Amino acid sequence: MLLRWRNRSRERETCHHQANNNGESMETRILGRTGLQVSLLTFGCGAVGGLMPKGEPADQRRAVELALELGVNFFDTAPLYGNGRSETNLGRILADLRPDIVLGTKVRIAPDQKKNVSRAVTASIEDSLQRLQQDHVDILQLHNPIAENPGDGDLSPEQVLQDVVPALERIKRDGKTRFIGMTAIGETAALHKLVDAKAFDTGQIVYNMLNPSAGGPIGRGFPGQDYAGLLAKAKAAGMGSIVIRSVAGGALSGREERHPLGMPVVAPIGSGADYAADVARACELVPAMYNSDCASLVEMAIRYVGSHPDVSTLQVGIATAGQFQKAAEAINKGALPENILAQICNAQSGFAA
Repeated sequence: MLLRWRNRSRERETCHHQANNNGESMETRILGRTGLQVSLLTFGCGAVGGLMPKGEPADQRRAVELALELGVNFFDTAPLYGNGRSETNLGRILADLRPDIVLGTKVRIAPDQKKNVSRAVTASIEDSLQRLQQDHVDILQLHNPIAENPGDGDLSPEQVLQDVVPALERIKRDGKTRFIGMTAIGETAALHKLVDAKAFDTGQIVYNMLNPSAGGPIGRGFPGQDYAGLLAKAKAAGMGSIVIRSVAGGALSGREERHPLGMPVVAPIGSGADYAADVARACELVPAMYNSDCASLVEMAIRYVGSHPDVSTLQVGIATAGQFQKAAEAINKGALPENILAQICNAQSGFAA
């Protein structure tokens, strides 16, 4: 069911390794048609982990410094994370360290801004650049869900193509972003329509051990949204794939407890009905972990995502620098072996029951 792509995992022509200050090697991949060579692990600055919006400044700086030491060169944030605090905190650190990185942020169109999308996009990127203390970002991504019959916070594919994409392209011409992307959440058919239009350079795609549907076919009755092979579709469109929710918002830790900095309540995206159900399914993957060389479910989850050849980079959100250290160690251990991938697949087949 899910193993068709596995034997190609060692045939990637876009893989390189970037040495870090410790002499270790972080794998890098080409981010689609952008041509950017990005670390397989992305530093996520979101609210789910909570460090960049809510952490102490010294802890935030140490985590960024650690990421750079580990060879990570892609940082992702958004105005929505902490109402701008994530961008502000990251900007303060970047202004001091001045690292050579790939930087991405986002724009979300509010319901009352739909009548003047161009003005909303311009105001958003100007505010983001001020908070980030930059004159441009590398990737500016649409942050709205996509739906054929959109509600207040959603956009239709037609609205995106007619209004948002021209506004983003103008920002690109003005030199305030190098590339444009989308966050692939919303209705599957609407997402596929946008990807097929080839209007975006990158896509943030939900893919993890609890919902592997973006990476291949799933069984009938599988819990959660069927993204219907979105990773392969994005690759065919020349888009770079940035995987989000690689540890299902923390559920793939196998524990319901949340870190104090983290988002206290995490609504599943594309997986089960609630967080507790996601945690319960995660625990069904423990036998595969015991049969592997993985030290934890989180390590297995990260390596699982990195094993897919159509993934350009995977993002993790963190509450502590130590969590990011563990994520980097997982990446550096490489792809999961075929027998463990097969065992995970078998466990996933049971989720439909």
